[in-house]
Amino acid sequence: MGEVEREVNPLLEDVKRWGDWVLEEARKEIGRFYPSDHDGSIPVGYIWARTVKCHNPACGAEIPLMRQTWLAKKENKQVALKIIPLGNEIKFEVVEGAAIDFDPGEGTVARARVICPCCGGGLTDKEVRKQFADGRAGQRMVAVVLHRPGRQGKTYRLALEKDMKVFWEVEKYLEQKRKELWDKWGFDPVPDEPTPEGKGSGAERAFSVRGWGMITWGDLFNPRQKLALITFAEKVRQAHALMLAEGYEEEYARAVAVYLALVINSVADHNTGICQWRGGTEDGGHTFGRQALPMTWDYFEINPLSGSTGSIQSGLPKVRSVITHCSQTNSTPATVTQASATALPYPDNYFDAVITDPPYYDNVPYSYLSDFFYVWLKRTVGDLYPDLFATPLTPKSEEIVAYSHGEGGFEGGKKFFEKMIAKAFREICRVLKPKGISVIVFAHKTTAAWETIINALLNSGLYLTASWPLHTEMQARLRAKESAALASSIYMVCRKRTTRETAYYNEIKPLVEERIRQKLDQFWNEGIGGSDFFIAAIGPALEVFGRYEKVETYAGEEVSAQDLLEFVRKTVSEYALARILKNGHLGGIDATARFYLLWRWTYNGARVHFDEARLLASACGIELEQHWNGGLVKKDKEYISVLGPKERDRKFLEKEKFNSMVDILHACLLLWEKNQRKKITEILQASGTLHNNAFWQLAQAISDVLPEGDKEKQLIQGFHYGRDSYQKSANGTGQQSLSFGF
Repeated sequence: MGEVEREVNPLLEDVKRWGDWVLEEARKEIGRFYPSDHDGSIPVGYIWARTVKCHNPACGAEIPLMRQTWLAKKENKQVALKIIPLGNEIKFEVVEGAAIDFDPGEGTVARARVICPCCGGGLTDKEVRKQFADGRAGQRMVAVVLHRPGRQGKTYRLALEKDMKVFWEVEKYLEQKRKELWDKWGFDPVPDEPTPEGKGSGAERAFSVRGWGMITWGDLFNPRQKLALITFAEKVRQAHALMLAEGYEEEYARAVAVYLALVINSVADHNTGICQWRGGTEDGGHTFGRQALPMTWDYFEINPLSGSTGSIQSGLPKVRSVITHCSQTNSTPATVTQASATALPYPDNYFDAVITDPPYYDNVPYSYLSDFFYVWLKRTVGDLYPDLFATPLTPKSEEIVAYSHGEGGFEGGKKFFEKMIAKAFREICRVLKPKGISVIVFAHKTTAAWETIINALLNSGLYLTASWPLHTEMQARLRAKESAALASSIYMVCRKRTTRETAYYNEIKPLVEERIRQKLDQFWNEGIGGSDFFIAAIGPALEVFGRYEKVETYAGEEVSAQDLLEFVRKTVSEYALARILKNGHLGGIDATARFYLLWRWTYNGARVHFDEARLLASACGIELEQHWNGGLVKKDKEYISVLGPKERDRKFLEKEKFNSMVDILHACLLLWEKNQRKKITEILQASGTLHNNAFWQLAQAISDVLPEGDKEKQLIQGFHYGRDSYQKSANGTGQQSLSFGF
């Protein structure tokens, strides 16, 4: 039996052929700017640190800003950069294994505050920012990451004068190349379009680079990165011209060029001045590790010709795998139409299903983030699609996002979002068949966002029939650690409303509560917790509430989405507290303690917007303002933090009266840390909590909800372990003069 002839996919083969051509042509031109070492080792990339001047007049050292100095941090391989101050000069040494006699996790900068390794002097974030604003900040190549063909693993060496000489040659060649392409293309080949302002209270805060002098998109790249990217863009343009010269059909040649442009965009994502070296995996990160453009102090510049992560060689297989997958689809080809969600170009009752993942309120500045890729696509294939790249940056006026920088501030942005998302939902209802279904995906941590979505949904002619929370976000991602960001998205299945009924709130409220509690049992058993737990309960509530066109009180007042969400939060809070306490004596725990426990379970140590914090406090029966002076709650602008024992002002220990079990617990934890066991016994005995099971249950519950390694958790575990000893030492002692009320 003969060999089966393999079917050739021409698109797959041409993307590979011309991708390789772009790579080799670029290598011929700029390969000399990534020279190999004498032993044949190829540079994977270069580690850079931005620099500022020490303010101490007697020092004046050029301080490299590094958040940490790990090069490799693996179980079987540890390599780090050791900072060596010599007079007013800072040098480095590459050290390995047992020679690492310092903590590489500590660098020279944290949250824009800098410590000079030479004199110990410090610079505040304002002083650091001013040096960047004045153009006095610089950058320094610190180390080179290498790979030797035929050998496993990476090696490291310090950056040498020869490395900088090559870089200076790059700067000269970039100037020449930039002028040549500008004359040829009619515009700057290096993106000169402005970066976002980074102002406002919503998604715009995702941008901080502009405040550090990165005024244009081109400013995100160092000279060698710019040179590489404009060279790749030029080669893609040349490849397209050659395809036409070889007789390729015009549309087909454009398609191949677009795939190559996507590869170049991937290289751009991995090769900016805000990508970081990751010692845990020994590779470079990429620009959009999260949906933001944050400032980074040290960064990793890849060698895009090396074959490592982020290079052309790593980007091509990803694009080709998509082509392969799509080519194997046997179903009818999809029809793709570009149109506004608020004016769909389809007749009424047209679709069996409409599935959408609409913008998440003010979570993500979609269009501003896409500008990063837009400016490079414009330089790579913009001439092939002039209509799509006619504007300097992506169009934004009709983008359905609750931005706060426009007219009316955040309230104006909120109203715009609600108006436009409602319009989009009505269009979904219009084009949906009478028995069709729509699936709407939404994720947001704030009640305001959900109130907006619920109002839009209720007014659209759609109603919710089922919902599921699905984990769609990485819980370990950076943003989740810094805020109360959700790990789940809610998938809402909706149908067209066929009746126009009105219900009385008091009559359906028990049905809403019953449905919520049914689903909460399921969510709890599935391990859904924290912020996601409350959000997951909104869907089940809407399943009942949304059946009706109107829900009114007996007085004829319409019940709002806000009223529904307050009821949901109260129901969820009571349920969660009972489960966290393992169905213990909830009534024996004061309201402030319930709030503290629920906060730790929901948000842990995250800062939360005031409105969300207020709603959680209200569900527990307390007012936030009552706890500002007591030091338990901290307000910073529009954000609220709930403080642990070590973060609080110690003045609360001096009070003659503790107002909550939380105060007593925190006082005991601070005393336990200082080994003042006798004082602990006195406080517990005088407050009546020594033999109070509810108090000990509260302490255990708080410990249970805190993550492993948390300092407060460790203190509670140690304190709780000594429970018997406090009770024994209390035998025979007199009552102390301390009062306790809550």
